[in-house]
Amino acid sequence: MKDLLSTFLQPGSTPRFALGRVVATPGALALMHATNSNPFVLLAKHVTGDWGEIDPEDVVTNEDALEHGLRVLSVYRLPLQAVVEKGAAPAQPSQEADDHDNRIWLITEADRSATTLLLPEEY
Repeated sequence: MKDLLSTFLQPGSTPRFALGRVVATPGALALMHATNSNPFVLLAKHVTGDWGEIDPEDVVTNEDALEHGLRVLSVYRLPLQAVVEKGAAPAQPSQEADDHDNRIWLITEADRSATTLLLPEEY
């Protein structure tokens, strides 16, 4: 998996921790399928320290987790939005969307034995 994942890393980026065994819940698989999202892109972001949509306090927690061997969490909204072209207006979220719509969590265990892709409600 490491060799396959390396094809999805951004140029110049390197993994910051081991993912362990990668598993996904049925809800996460369904969301990735529905949004045509590639799990390897999500895993590459997670393992290189792009934590997605987490609070600043959680960024600090993740950085501490890397140093002290604790659990690591990333949150992404699917589908991932491409970087907006210069001069283009960013897409606005639907008024009907709540804070949890299309969010997927990636959690790597403290012992780095496993990384799970799951929906918040599956935690």
